[in-house]
Amino acid sequence: MAAHIHRKVEVYAKAEWYNPSGSVKDRAAWNIIRTALDDGQLTKDKVLLDATSGNMGIAYALLCAPLDIHVKLVMPANVNHERKVILSAYGAEMIFTDPMLGSNGAVEKANELNAKEPERYFYANQYDNDANWRAHYQPGGTAEEIWRQTDGRITHFVTGLGTSGTFMGTSRRLKELNPDIQCISLQPDSPMNGIEGWKHMPTAIKPGIYDEALANNNISIETEEAQYLTRRLAREEGLLVSPSAGAAAAGALGVAEDLDVGVVVTIFADAGYKYLSERFW
Repeated sequence: MAAHIHRKVEVYAKAEWYNPSGSVKDRAAWNIIRTALDDGQLTKDKVLLDATSGNMGIAYALLCAPLDIHVKLVMPANVNHERKVILSAYGAEMIFTDPMLGSNGAVEKANELNAKEPERYFYANQYDNDANWRAHYQPGGTAEEIWRQTDGRITHFVTGLGTSGTFMGTSRRLKELNPDIQCISLQPDSPMNGIEGWKHMPTAIKPGIYDEALANNNISIETEEAQYLTRRLAREEGLLVSPSAGAAAAGALGVAEDLDVGVVVTIFADAGYKYLSERFW
């Protein structure tokens, strides 16, 4: 975790690219796979199917490769080149949907495929699967790591909404550990945005695991601000991170600006190497 000190406010970012596939999604992917294996929903005779914008798919593909489980992923066609190459390297099958429909289009196509051949697939359905948020809530999960790493001093948890699993699970557990912790969700300021992996909830198909009442506050982040912070983090801090991490930094620093005392923690979901073909650099 890296810290930036301002007045008596500390801002920390959890560096999730140290996970095996390079993103926070390893936590949810492994819990979904492990739960499905344990209850018999997933076997080597079935194909793991899901919709993804990239990182969750990469996590599935990495984790399923040594298990000899085939992975089929539905993604918007404008998913960047790096992600397609990584998924191909892991042997994942990819189906591409209309980029103008975004993640909604991918979800609808995955639903359609599963409805046609339910016996063929284990439909992981990360947007509606409780094993997603429980990966961050359970003992030893993301919330308890943050609690331990800040010595219980955390006052504000700030992170973005995609499937919402990271925010839901981490916030629920942190509030059990200390009900005074403020949990602030972040999302793009419009449906057409460049913050990969995040959802504009007012116009998105809302994930079944999402509970909008959990957040103490919700902040909208502009794509341009996210990209600006992403460049600054690389050039001033030596942190090559993703646009969503830049957006998380923008949200966390915005919260910190309004505090005189506090410990603010956010999530940097992944590093920037999967985004090097993006023009904003």
